[in-house]
Amino acid sequence: MKRLINLNTYSKLLLLIISTSIFFFLIYISLYLYTVQEEHHFYKTTYNQYDKEVKSLFTLNSKTPTATIVDVTYWDELVLFTQTKDEKWYDKYILREFQSYEADYIGVYGLDQKLINKTASSKIKSLDFISKGMMSVLYKSKLKKFFIKIPEGIVEVFGATIHPSSDPKKNKTKPSGYFFMARLLDESFLNTLGNISSSKVYLASDDYEITNEDDFVIVGLDLKDWKNEVVVKLLFKRPFNLNYTNTKEILFIVVLVSLINIFVYVYCTKRWVYNPLKLIKSILETGNASSINSLKRSDGEFGYIGNLFEENSNQRKQLEIAKQKAEESDTLKSSFLANLSHEIRTPMNAIMGFSDLLHDTNIEEEERLEYLKIIKNSGGSLVSIIEDLIEMSKIDAKQIMPNYKGLDIEKCITELYDSIKVTIPKDKEIQFYILENPDKLQNNILTDETKLKQIIVNLITNALKFTDRGFVAFGYSINKEKEVLEFKIEDSGVGISENYLKVIFDRFRRIEGDGSIELSGLGLGLSITKAYVKMLGGEIKVSSTMGLGSIFSFTIPLKFDQTVKVIKPKKVKSFYRNYDNEIILIAEDDTINFLLLKKIIESKNHTVLRAKNGQEAVSICTENPNISLVFMDIKMPVLDGYQAYEKIKVIKPELPVIAQTAYSSFEDKEKMIQFGFIDCITKPLDKEKVFELLDTVFMESINKF
Repeated sequence: MKRLINLNTYSKLLLLIISTSIFFFLIYISLYLYTVQEEHHFYKTTYNQYDKEVKSLFTLNSKTPTATIVDVTYWDELVLFTQTKDEKWYDKYILREFQSYEADYIGVYGLDQKLINKTASSKIKSLDFISKGMMSVLYKSKLKKFFIKIPEGIVEVFGATIHPSSDPKKNKTKPSGYFFMARLLDESFLNTLGNISSSKVYLASDDYEITNEDDFVIVGLDLKDWKNEVVVKLLFKRPFNLNYTNTKEILFIVVLVSLINIFVYVYCTKRWVYNPLKLIKSILETGNASSINSLKRSDGEFGYIGNLFEENSNQRKQLEIAKQKAEESDTLKSSFLANLSHEIRTPMNAIMGFSDLLHDTNIEEEERLEYLKIIKNSGGSLVSIIEDLIEMSKIDAKQIMPNYKGLDIEKCITELYDSIKVTIPKDKEIQFYILENPDKLQNNILTDETKLKQIIVNLITNALKFTDRGFVAFGYSINKEKEVLEFKIEDSGVGISENYLKVIFDRFRRIEGDGSIELSGLGLGLSITKAYVKMLGGEIKVSSTMGLGSIFSFTIPLKFDQTVKVIKPKKVKSFYRNYDNEIILIAEDDTINFLLLKKIIESKNHTVLRAKNGQEAVSICTENPNISLVFMDIKMPVLDGYQAYEKIKVIKPELPVIAQTAYSSFEDKEKMIQFGFIDCITKPLDKEKVFELLDTVFMESINKF
């Protein structure tokens, strides 16, 4: 044992290889002997099962003709026929029903062993192959099946004596004659047997000797004549799926390969294990550089270990880079938080500061209006920041899905141009125009109109922000080869440096311009834009030159809208009474929000009722028939806005209900409209929007499509 412990690694490996090889040789021999035994046992079991199956099948195949001939031969009219030999009766009851017997030959013989009448198919040409000796044997046995060899082939014959129906067991009366049925064992018959038994079936001579085959199991049936002598052999041949010959050959090959492997293992162990270990020992003891180079040239893990010695300094550099990236990420996070704090505090400072200044009763009316304008604009900026954060979180949570509908792209471009043009500050000397496209689309495309417009608006707004003079242009072109629409937004602004081009679509990244450009926002606009483009199945890219401008381009798949538009008649509901002093119900659980909406509505001389939850809103609508309009908050206790709306519509189906909610996404608004609300307003409330809705309800019409 001490000697074994003191052996070096190479010697231990050699000892392990030799002992393992001996062990496996013993296993191989055991497997071979077991395989031989199992092969013999399995083949014998398979043969016995197959033999029983074949015999049962062949017996079953003969049961129908046997039953038929037994049934026919105790028939009173057939007994009478053997005496009268009436051919008309034969033609009517035997000849016409010949096919139903499923036989190739039928013959009726008298007790004098002479043929009375017969019928044969086209397969059998022989006139009379039933000998008198057969009938003599049949007279005693009453029923017999045997095989005869005729020029057309082997015939299976079923014979029975004829008796009256009062003697079904044929033991009370003497035979009146003989009835024979025969079928030819032709190729069709053999194929049918083969299909049933999943075998190849064929005939062989009576002296044929069956020999075992490695890949097949063969079973033979002796077909005997009426003298009980073998006429022919019927052979059934089925593939033997489990062939042990290959297994034994594989075992021999494995043994041979194992012998070769022993020599290979010894050689490779010395080269791949012993020599590298020797080099490692030298490196650890002396740090020899030549040993390191030699170890690097080794195969496998030892070569990798050699590289580890050399790459130690490189790993330190990589750790420094990783540390720098971690610090950069932490800096970016801190920068985002500082930026978020700054962006929120800036409008909040304006809101709180100018709200405080409004307490001064001595300020001029013009100055007061200016303060109010600043407060309103600051509130809008604060809402925009919050909406960007919510939109980005929804994109991350995959709560936003494209809403594909048909879109007239030419009309969409024109509408965007008209709506954006009026927002360009007068102090900016900018030419804003649409890029000409000679190849215009005539059909509607299938895309998400809201998200496509948001992408274009974001990019144009970004271009206008960084362009003081020159131009901003946008448009689209058709790439028929790639089957996409390519949109471009060009500007002659300050441009984007090479460093920013790499990270421009990253979150919380803002392009730092010069002091003349007022920067605001969290740096999420382009990130949201890229997410929308990807959501629509496209790609976005940017190119820019400092001082000359930038070009943003993106693609969306070119898919045409195949839906057929059905023009529905407008359903108009008009209010023909004076719209002053209408009774309006506000369902709102938050007191501040209620007071704001109440003040806005009361400024139009309307009476306001309040419900603090959905159930209370339903009760008030039930008790007060004069309510003309309901502002329904979506998120309320007891019953939410959707549940309350459903109950109100049951009571007053014609009562208009407007949803008010803090959910501002397109998906939320679309859900509310589809649910049945005539419109929706989002918080924070816009006074002009509320007035517009009141005018729509009380002065114009509610148009539903």
